[in-house]
Amino acid sequence: MTCAESELLIHALLDGELDAGHARDVEKHLQVCPRCAAQLAGYGEMQKALSAAQLRFAAPLSLRRRVDAALPALTPARRMDRRSMLKGFAMGSALSGAIAASSFIGVLGTDREQRLLADVLSAHVSSLQGEHLTDVQSSDGHTVKPWFNGKLDVSPPVVDLTAQGFPLIGGRLDYIDGRAVACLVYRRRMHVINLFVVNKEGSEYHASKLESMRGFNIRHWTAQGLEFLAVSDLNTEELLEFVNKFETAAGTA
Repeated sequence: MTCAESELLIHALLDGELDAGHARDVEKHLQVCPRCAAQLAGYGEMQKALSAAQLRFAAPLSLRRRVDAALPALTPARRMDRRSMLKGFAMGSALSGAIAASSFIGVLGTDREQRLLADVLSAHVSSLQGEHLTDVQSSDGHTVKPWFNGKLDVSPPVVDLTAQGFPLIGGRLDYIDGRAVACLVYRRRMHVINLFVVNKEGSEYHASKLESMRGFNIRHWTAQGLEFLAVSDLNTEELLEFVNKFETAAGTA
């Protein structure tokens, strides 16, 4: 594991969000890299300091008096009855709750997506550096697809795109977001494309969107209850071409 990969995963390690395999890889790297070990220690101290901090502020009495003096006195005609006040309070509380809930869901979605992108990038880089690019090596979809049977809770669509300039190399099991997922491996000239397929039941079709991280491009989309992430150092135009041809051949568009 390189320092660049370690930096992507150190925060997740501190928060206990890494699966066992990635946690072990980071810990091995930290044992031999003083720089990353010092970075982890610094983040840990910062986390402890923030958790222990008591951030409170008491407004001075003079400020309260100035606010009271600035508020207009209520006349009987302008006073609301108890029922109106409670009704307004209830409506305001419901609206605030709805806004807070939607904001919380948005934060969770963004958080999960960033973690997912970091995981697939780490898995992509690891597959290029080691001897584990494929578990089953074949350009025949009828060989690769059955290999995943019984290993996952999803059957990934497997198509050979050799005629379209993206030959299938094979497939492997990988670990993303703490669970086993299918990874289909394609090639474009000397460039490897790792296509991760994750089960996401109930998801509607969403066209691919581009993310770029540390010199790699990632195309992320959902279709037919599956989540797809294509990662490569290919340029953005050719990676989009791959996604379009895969969707057409697999019938997921």
